[in-house]
Amino acid sequence: MRTIMKRLLLLVACVVSLVAHAQYYQPDVLGNGFEQHTFVMSDDYHGRVVSTLVRKLAGDSVHSAVLYVHGYNDYFFQEEMAQRFIDWGYNFYAVDLRKYGRSLLPEQREFEARDMSEYYADIDSALSVVRREGNTRVILMGHSTGGLTTTLYCDARRDAMPVDALILNSPFFEWNYNSLFRNVLIPAVAFIGRIFPDLGLPDARKVSAYAMSLLKSYYGEWEFNTEWKRSKARGERFGWIRAIDKGHDVIHNMRDLPCPVLLMHSDKTIDAPEWTPEYQQGDAVLNVAHIAQYGTQIGRKVTEVTITDGMHDLVLSRSDVREEAYRAMYNWLAEQQFLPR
Repeated sequence: MRTIMKRLLLLVACVVSLVAHAQYYQPDVLGNGFEQHTFVMSDDYHGRVVSTLVRKLAGDSVHSAVLYVHGYNDYFFQEEMAQRFIDWGYNFYAVDLRKYGRSLLPEQREFEARDMSEYYADIDSALSVVRREGNTRVILMGHSTGGLTTTLYCDARRDAMPVDALILNSPFFEWNYNSLFRNVLIPAVAFIGRIFPDLGLPDARKVSAYAMSLLKSYYGEWEFNTEWKRSKARGERFGWIRAIDKGHDVIHNMRDLPCPVLLMHSDKTIDAPEWTPEYQQGDAVLNVAHIAQYGTQIGRKVTEVTITDGMHDLVLSRSDVREEAYRAMYNWLAEQQFLPR
């Protein structure tokens, strides 16, 4: 009788677990085995806030994971990248930060933040689930502004580092402007942003050359939601500019980030007033010299890799170039002994 009762209790526990799982995750907009869960976060200065965790698992016996953080005017849609990590034996997770992509609420203005630390709770929530789901090794990865955010996050959490390593894909460590803008105009706007954070610059009137380089409907090979990743640049608010500028100040003085870091960027910067094929052969968003200058000094465990002809988002470059980026990530993970056995 006791044996029967134990089996019944075990069966009930399994059913409850399956029901709880089904309620926790919902099918993601990407389909193809991706799932999502929405976290209700504490309200901020404008009201409701949520963040969204997306995942695709490599298998029940896998206990290593990657958590990806997107850039500015962005969200997670890079399925090919996710599948590479899955093929290498990693469970893949991505977080759409508050006011971005899946986490954008109808009443919110996209991408708004007044301090980069606002995103730490979103990453904390995501990592708590990643760990709770049995992942004992976690690699954090950030692209562009996500690279800035994840680096600042690791620095802020250095006393109880929640990840094993950091991969940076063209991190946003400095404004891509001349010295007058960087040293005079940006600080002036940041000062105003402290008092009037909701003041903003006008939106762009035409599709950006970078968006043209990506979108299949122009010159690229990708399709994505242009309500979540706008093809026309959004005018930044002064509070956001101040938040980024403060984050840059921290990066510029960072010297001892304790975790291993893979720093990846293109070999050249593209600066042209209109679209040309060169836009698909370099970084048309950031200055790669700035990435190298500040990225290599943030810690003593930084490995720098330059990807020839890489676009700003290296994994959206043409096929042979992104293969080189994947190869660099794989080789670095192997050198660090982070590849799952």
